[in-house]
Amino acid sequence: MKLALKNPIVFFDLETTGVNIVSDRIVELSYLKVWPNGKEESRSYRINPEIPIPPEVTEIHGISDEDVKNAPTFKGIAKSLASQIEGCDLAGYNSNRFDIPLLAEEFLRAEVDIDLMKCKFVDVQTIFHKKEQRTLSAAYKFYCNKDLENAHSSAADINATYEILQAQLDRYPDLKNDVKYLSEYSSFGNNVDFSGRLIYNEKGQEVINFGKYKGRIAEEVLREDCGYFGWIFQSDFPLHTKRAFTNIRLRAAKK
Repeated sequence: MKLALKNPIVFFDLETTGVNIVSDRIVELSYLKVWPNGKEESRSYRINPEIPIPPEVTEIHGISDEDVKNAPTFKGIAKSLASQIEGCDLAGYNSNRFDIPLLAEEFLRAEVDIDLMKCKFVDVQTIFHKKEQRTLSAAYKFYCNKDLENAHSSAADINATYEILQAQLDRYPDLKNDVKYLSEYSSFGNNVDFSGRLIYNEKGQEVINFGKYKGRIAEEVLREDCGYFGWIFQSDFPLHTKRAFTNIRLRAAKK
């Protein structure tokens, strides 16, 4: 079943130096952009992460330090990439938990102002796990009856992810062919930031979701504990989380 689109949607996949969204970096990014009229455009980038790629990670995705030593840095492609995905919805496999948070971190490090929280996100893995409980290769076999060649190649993975989503729409009549619905079905829920350190309560207020102040309204905590904001910025939190706290603090200062 073809996707019913109101906005272009970008299926993307990252290969990285590891799985820590704070400290790891992108070494390969591929995307498949699909327009409402059915037009498709794909592109892949090799990226110099400016840090070593651990040998055990190279064994997984096959990309070594030598492969990316002459590639552009993420900062070098960030503005061009942002222009390609701005105004689009985003989709991927396990993208809500990893790819989108890491991509947001890279844009913040590159000082490119793009607010990914304005996008709708469709996580094909979440739909798959709610329905079947499998892996990407198994999902591809299950839904498309094909073997996934070159798994852990970002280009192969995003094409498989796109095919799987279309097959999911064919298989499950209760899945609406609507990106807004699919985004909500596979969503971050009520997260303020990508890592879920801040969440919205039923009144739309930002609430701290970890540590000693868990369950407290963030604005109240920042007002009562002056040192808490400094601790957030000195600790190993994602940049997107730090930006969310900064926005709350600035808003409170204007009151």
